[in-house]
Amino acid sequence: MSEARANEAAAVARRLETVFERIHATRMADVPLLNPRLAVAAVGPREVGSLWLAVLVTPWFINAMLLPKTVEDAESWGESPSGAKIHHALPAGTFEFIAGGEAGLGPYRMCSLFSPVTQFEDQNAALIAAEAALAALLDADHHPRAEAERRKPQLSRRGLIFGRIPESGSSSSGDPA
Repeated sequence: MSEARANEAAAVARRLETVFERIHATRMADVPLLNPRLAVAAVGPREVGSLWLAVLVTPWFINAMLLPKTVEDAESWGESPSGAKIHHALPAGTFEFIAGGEAGLGPYRMCSLFSPVTQFEDQNAALIAAEAALAALLDADHHPRAEAERRKPQLSRRGLIFGRIPESGSSSSGDPA
């Protein structure tokens, strides 16, 4: 990632953290489901096409967050009503996100990963889970098509001629042609 992109990613993370720290201090103050051992932290963000993908840790959820990179995208996203369900393709597959928006952040899309987050013992455990989730979302090997290809039986020419279908996952490399 270039220095300019790294700076832009850091600015996206700061905006996420600033806005959700404000929400934590105001609207979420004294909500009983909060995990007092957790704080707001943005993991990532990473560029995915024309979007920023981050995983946001808060005392009440850990969500995958998508944010537009351009003003044009932000304007078009602003047309989606808050709460609308929208599917987005990521390297690991297509996921359902919920449209939202906040002052200081603009429109965003969120996909719940953990909610509530009472099972996390501390911030470090939550950050490890967030980093693993981000890596998984960005891993094309987790995509259902990639998984299906790995499990697809391989048929040799001899198997084709004699009508033998190999077991799932077996290889035809030892079959003479």
